[in-house]
Amino acid sequence: MSEFTPGQTVGPFFHLGLPYPGDSELVPPGHAQAVQLRGNITDGSGEPVPDALVELWQADPEGRVVREAGSLRRDGWTFTGWGRAGTDATGRYTFSTLVPGGPRPFFALTVFARGLTDRLFTRAYLRTEDLPPVDRRETLLAVAEPRGWRFDIRLQGDDETVFLTFPGQQ
Repeated sequence: MSEFTPGQTVGPFFHLGLPYPGDSELVPPGHAQAVQLRGNITDGSGEPVPDALVELWQADPEGRVVREAGSLRRDGWTFTGWGRAGTDATGRYTFSTLVPGGPRPFFALTVFARGLTDRLFTRAYLRTEDLPPVDRRETLLAVAEPRGWRFDIRLQGDDETVFLTFPGQQ
């Protein structure tokens, strides 16, 4: 294989093998402290992406990094801080979770979608004062709603969401 051989893109196969019962429910929706994180994923033309997958990592309400097992087989009471949600036909995803705590609370999100050569990383911050000083920083702010937050993800184009890179990632 040549160093110039293009890689394959991710998706659109997520609906075939990655969903599982309770995948987007970090806590049951009826939990006393349950909130929703929801949003839409759109492409560069503003069209919904119906076959994307979003993974969420977060701290618990006290701001601790959770190290509990059980994300793939939820027991209904153990909070693991991790979940997965596929988008529906309108590009919408929804999580049932807890409010993350800590000095700069945020949801860490990874997006997998058709046409991407690798996953994308972003964050949904809950407070304006916690946003890092980057261009388009408003694309990292979750909008408060009565039952939680809305965080729309734009993959390209005007108002593209800020995506993050990490050491060792190309």
